[in-house]
Amino acid sequence: MKEKYLAYLKFEKRFSEHSLKSYQVDLNQFECFIHFNFEEKLEKATLDMIRTWVVSLKEKGLKIKSIHRKVSSLKSYYKFLIKNSVLQTNPAALVQLPKTEKRLPEFLKETETQQLFFEELGGDTIETLTFEESRDDLMLQILYQTGVRLSELINIKDTDYVNNNIKVLGKRNKERLIPVSEGLKQSILNYQKIRNLEFGQTTEYLLVKNDGLKCYEKFVYRKVKYYLSKVTKMKKKSPHTLRHSFATHLLNNGADLSSIKDLLGHSSLAATQVYTHNSIEKMKLIYKSAHPRSAQK
Repeated sequence: MKEKYLAYLKFEKRFSEHSLKSYQVDLNQFECFIHFNFEEKLEKATLDMIRTWVVSLKEKGLKIKSIHRKVSSLKSYYKFLIKNSVLQTNPAALVQLPKTEKRLPEFLKETETQQLFFEELGGDTIETLTFEESRDDLMLQILYQTGVRLSELINIKDTDYVNNNIKVLGKRNKERLIPVSEGLKQSILNYQKIRNLEFGQTTEYLLVKNDGLKCYEKFVYRKVKYYLSKVTKMKKKSPHTLRHSFATHLLNNGADLSSIKDLLGHSSLAATQVYTHNSIEKMKLIYKSAHPRSAQK
């Protein structure tokens, strides 16, 4: 039944390969645990068995957020079994877990993005840019100017850039179109010219490594971390930092939350609302620095 469930996630729910692997790992781990400790099958699990597993995960030092995800995988699986008349109740439904600590998304200051793109990246004419320089510049520009996820970025093809829009394939294979500014459009055209001179017009993907092959996630992560370390002292320096910066700067400059939700590819407005907290913090700082009575108690 587990294989049928995974096929359901893949073909009907259209989960990504990364999500499918996570669900499969979670189910396999729990299946091995109850088989070893209780000599029981996955479909015969009880609430007490799941609680025992959660305790064992805590004792191993697993983060609360990861435990939440694993229990969520079980809940989803048992809901599927109920839907297919294999079970009548969900044994994972009553599992209580500690609340996870909600951390606000970290983002670059607008002055830091100015420094990043006008001092550390670009700034030269197309005649003086090397392939690597133009690629790195475009890589970070797309992340910041479109808010795409890392997995979406590396899968953008030349054919996905049409009519000043970039088409990306998001979570659960949902497509969305993101508008491209005139400046980003010019950067794409300049980069393609340099890339084609370097490798010919045989590349399928927009962004490629120095050998002409498709970029992979760790490659992009290292590049982003290298450049962000030049302009910020934040602990986390990742492609998602630029996604957070994209959303936060849009909100701070008057964009409505619903539009930001669509640009980010969020399935619900609740996921986007986290960025309002960053804006509230900014307003507090403005108030403290500008209002004449803000310092008085």
